[in-house]
Amino acid sequence: MLELLSLDFMQNALVAAVLVAVACGVMGTFVVVNRLTALSGGVAHASFGGIGLACFFGFSPMLGSLGFALLCALLMGLLTVQDRKKSDTFIGVIWAGGMALGVILTDLTPGYSGDMMSFLFGSLLTVPSELLWYMGAMLAIILVTTGVGFRKFLAISYDPEFAKVRGVPVLLYYMILIALIALTVVLAVQAVGLILVIALLTIPGYIAECYSKNLIQMMALSVVVSLFLVLAGLLLACQLNFVVGPTIIACGVVLYLINFGIKKIRRA
Repeated sequence: MLELLSLDFMQNALVAAVLVAVACGVMGTFVVVNRLTALSGGVAHASFGGIGLACFFGFSPMLGSLGFALLCALLMGLLTVQDRKKSDTFIGVIWAGGMALGVILTDLTPGYSGDMMSFLFGSLLTVPSELLWYMGAMLAIILVTTGVGFRKFLAISYDPEFAKVRGVPVLLYYMILIALIALTVVLAVQAVGLILVIALLTIPGYIAECYSKNLIQMMALSVVVSLFLVLAGLLLACQLNFVVGPTIIACGVVLYLINFGIKKIRRA
């Protein structure tokens, strides 16, 4: 294990894992509280369209997925606010459309030989040092924005009608929250990929909610759980020669089932 930690790629993977865990722990709390699981999953899968655009036109897949994720997230946010009864339909259409666009464009890209599995299931062990700076910048934006607008986000999460009466621009802060979730999705794709990112955004938050009395406690515990999952999954995958992303999510599912069993025993 110590030999592994001395390797540059493993050190990069550990740093990336911590960045992803903190982002998912913080924003996953808002995803759980606001019941935005479906929207987050839609953003994650739709962002594949941005990867397809990046491959076709020859620019960074990170920038492509980021731009497309933000666009789809804001579009989903506007549509779901205007008509909540049809929100599942809107999310499903954008979700499927983004994935389809990504697959078609990568198929049309001349000579493209990129590894789609790294986008779908993560590539934590191949994160380059340069990418860590972009990931760190995105995390800084998430943390600073969340800290500055925390009271507003808290208000719109628990009582948006009262917040509107008090003069809070609910729609504006809701859209900012959606944009931050999109940033988190793009950040987390490096660890667990598009397919599994929704689990890392929700499982720590669900577990933290069971043992927290307020949103700050929930957020702190969610970060701790998220850190445990990504680090445990990373080290376990390296020891057993498994794929890192699915291993992290498998650890999360096991922890969720343990927590579910503890809740059942307490109620009994």
